[in-house]
Amino acid sequence: MKQEKLWNSNYRRVMTANFALFFAFYLLTPLLPLYLVERFDATKDVVGLVLSGYTLTALLARPFSGFLVDTFPRKRVLMVCFALFFIFFGGYLGASSLLLFTIVRTLHGAPFGALTVANSTMAIDVLPSSRRNEGIGYYGLSNNLAMAIAPMAAIYIYRLTDNFQLLFWLALIIAGFGMAVDAGIKPKEKLQKSPARPISLDRFFLVRGWMLALNMVFFGFCFGVMSNYLAIYSMEVMGITGGTGTWFLLLSLGLVASRLQGAKALREGKLLLNATEGTVISSFAYSIFILFPNSFGYYGSAILLGLGNGHLWPAFQNMIISIAHHNERGTANSTLLISWDIGIGLGVLVGGFVSELISYAAAFWIVAISQLAGMFLFLLFTRSFYQKRVISH
Repeated sequence: MKQEKLWNSNYRRVMTANFALFFAFYLLTPLLPLYLVERFDATKDVVGLVLSGYTLTALLARPFSGFLVDTFPRKRVLMVCFALFFIFFGGYLGASSLLLFTIVRTLHGAPFGALTVANSTMAIDVLPSSRRNEGIGYYGLSNNLAMAIAPMAAIYIYRLTDNFQLLFWLALIIAGFGMAVDAGIKPKEKLQKSPARPISLDRFFLVRGWMLALNMVFFGFCFGVMSNYLAIYSMEVMGITGGTGTWFLLLSLGLVASRLQGAKALREGKLLLNATEGTVISSFAYSIFILFPNSFGYYGSAILLGLGNGHLWPAFQNMIISIAHHNERGTANSTLLISWDIGIGLGVLVGGFVSELISYAAAFWIVAISQLAGMFLFLLFTRSFYQKRVISH
């Protein structure tokens, strides 16, 4: 029997647009703590508060965006979200005070949160059903490639020009490119319609998937601390300067390798296998990072974390979609992203306060312990929780 075509034109557009939106995001993320310190003389705990605002509004937007993409034409919702995401990049250029920057950064999280839900749900819609597990795995490659290239590009450009404004302009232009690409998507109209349903909690949060969501909070917390405080920790504790770009490159290479290697298992429906491998490998990654505060632990953790998350993310996304009905895809996506956002936000806040009150080492010890707790939660409870709730579509 001939397989359905995976790489159709709509899927290629969604992938390209996803790369652009995450490239614009990661172009700023690694250097924003430095920008806040140098431009506004912000302290560590203030940096944590400012950066967590973005995650907070993204979190608040997720459940409503899931509701919107399951209720209204998804292409229309997608374009409105992308337009707002694009516009807010211009706000960074005009933010002349810490207060203004905080307001712009915080508000920017809302369209980002809604856009990631809308775009990933569109990807699910344009994929042939027989290739969906595999396609969702490949879809994440666009995030991973952006994560690999954007931080390195940002650090290189900043060292070359010492100009944060240029980075803000580049992010604005790249976001505009992604919006233009998504505008060319031609979705199947039958997938845009959803039967009328009464307003309930399940329209905003997939209650059936609460255990998967809780588990993802643990993993998001760990990555929130790691991604936001990596550069400062590596300089102050490890004495590694200029290695952040290489770390993100190795992380992304691990992500790409694991997604390619795990595609066969996803195609065969072995979601639990992929998820188990991901949680275990990620636990090793965070453990060697804190146990070996040197180049081996630093760069080794990047590769292992990439391998772990590359297995974990598509498995969890496919799992939560597998326990949702067709007209709950947006809600399922938003639920997983909500839990990730909660974890990221807690990580940014806790990491900032613990590093200010105790040390960065203490913050990363908390990360290693949290990842182990998340791994045991998955192995002991989440696996069986999922198996009891799978829906045969």
